[in-house]
Amino acid sequence: MAHLKAKETRQDNQGRKRWKVDLTKRLYEKGYQREDIINLFRFIDWVMKLPEELENSFWQEVTQYEQEKKMPYITSVERRGIEQGLQQGLQQGLQQGKVEGFIEGIQISLELKFGSDGLTILPEISQIQDVEMLKTILSSIKTANTLEELRQIYQ
Repeated sequence: MAHLKAKETRQDNQGRKRWKVDLTKRLYEKGYQREDIINLFRFIDWVMKLPEELENSFWQEVTQYEQEKKMPYITSVERRGIEQGLQQGLQQGLQQGKVEGFIEGIQISLELKFGSDGLTILPEISQIQDVEMLKTILSSIKTANTLEELRQIYQ
């Protein structure tokens, strides 16, 4: 149901939030065990992502519902852990995106400056995951006269 409603509300964040609240409440009402509710909720939360302001509103509604029904299956600590996990995932994704962007820039620059010979050192450079080092390599391509001179920067 979560997957179907996520597809159905792709362009309707308010509708998605309403469905996410509804599906979460249903987990409580169906009498599932605590662990089942948490696991199913993780799936719903993953499939039905919301913008931050709606996510906050969602949590307020769920917290209020939990308090009314005295059913705190997803504790604030677990909620915080889920949020931190999502943030860490985003940060790792951003870091990887930066690395890939710099490597692509280096590839283009190497080919422009040194022709196809410049691409011979690309496999070595592609192993580097340090964004600052990649930035240094990219800017050094302008002044390097040879590939060996450039290679000395990162070895």
